[in-house]
Amino acid sequence: MTIANILLVEDENDVRLLLKRVLSLEGFVVYEAENIKTASKLLENDNIDVVLCDVKLPDGNGVEFITQIKSAHPYIEIIVLTAYGNIPDSVQAIKNGAFDYITKANDNQRILPLLYRALEKVKLEKRVAQLEKQAAERYSNFDAVIGNSPAISQAKMLAQRVAPTDAPVLLLGETGTGKEVFAQAIHSASKRNTKTFLGLNCSAFGKDILESELFGHKAGAFTGANKDKKGLIEEANEGTLFLDEIGEMPLDLQAKLLRVLETSEFIKVGDTKQVKVNIRIIAATNRDIQQEISKGKFREDLYYRLNLVTINLPPLRERQDDIPLLADYFLKKLTRDAYQQVKGMTNAFIERLQKNEWRGNIRELKNVIERSLIVCQGTELSVDNLPVELQYHNTLKSSTLSAFDLSTVEHLHIHRVLQYTKGNKTQAAKLLNISSATLYRKIEEYKIDDFQS
Repeated sequence: MTIANILLVEDENDVRLLLKRVLSLEGFVVYEAENIKTASKLLENDNIDVVLCDVKLPDGNGVEFITQIKSAHPYIEIIVLTAYGNIPDSVQAIKNGAFDYITKANDNQRILPLLYRALEKVKLEKRVAQLEKQAAERYSNFDAVIGNSPAISQAKMLAQRVAPTDAPVLLLGETGTGKEVFAQAIHSASKRNTKTFLGLNCSAFGKDILESELFGHKAGAFTGANKDKKGLIEEANEGTLFLDEIGEMPLDLQAKLLRVLETSEFIKVGDTKQVKVNIRIIAATNRDIQQEISKGKFREDLYYRLNLVTINLPPLRERQDDIPLLADYFLKKLTRDAYQQVKGMTNAFIERLQKNEWRGNIRELKNVIERSLIVCQGTELSVDNLPVELQYHNTLKSSTLSAFDLSTVEHLHIHRVLQYTKGNKTQAAKLLNISSATLYRKIEEYKIDDFQS
């Protein structure tokens, strides 16, 4: 069985044939070259993993050739073949990027272990490169932002354009529309993507704690401050800081944040010394900032600093065509480790998702998919796995029924009993203690859908 492709560059026929035999018996595919010219052509046309290369070749210096190989093919490992008199050249070859060297005279026992070690390194480096490429493609293409509707496509296009810059970005949208996902995608597609991305929900803390979390503090600045603490602004130096719900930030902290944006400097709580930072700010809010400014709750100068580029994220009800894509994404993500018996969703299930208003947006959709998976006993999510309010969305929306209305209670109860009997109306009528004719009349009256669809 083929293990790897080996290129053997050696001008001595006897040595080359011996090494080829040893390597072939081990299962390797061995390519032969007696000079640099032939080896160069083979490197272009074949997927070589490891090169065994002599340091003295008829048409050039093997040590210099090693440098050329590593420059053009960084994931190829090179083992140098040398005579005792050429060991200094072999040491130089290692400095030029060779994996190791062996002497041709009596190192035959060492060649296979050394070759397997080199192949492990090749495998690891290729895997790392593959993962890095996948990550770069995923984020640069904003694949984490799911959807193709015009509204989300416009938001993605603007985010992709601003991502390579250092411009502050303001994300506007209702709760659950994916503002943090956008922030992470912008960071990952920026030149700061190898640095830190940190996020903070400004509504999660009171003023004093929020100030300490953002700007840090000196030991003794307040009761309990036993040691110096770096704030998130300093921790995110060279990277990106995402400030969610920035509309909840107190006005005096807004002034301090404005100074960071204007001067790239701030002062820790309890300190007098300026701290210099280089960060990018991405902010988000579900509030109407213009209205907050008119009420005196948000600084207008900070707003103009933050909204150099504003991206509006549409609510889910305005991107119904994206709901099947999002539902499929959450289904696959959630069934990766659990609920593995569920393989898909019925068309009726997806149609019912598309008819919902989704006031909680993407976050609510994810929760509904997970809840449906928990109660599902089959291989597909169906309408009867949905919460009751989604099962009856159409009939209840078009009426004035309420939780206090008797017909609403009767409607929902009949539906639940039919679910329990799996559509057996005779059995359902017995459990409801009504005649089958009455049950059929009420099904028609309430326009109860086929719950098994």
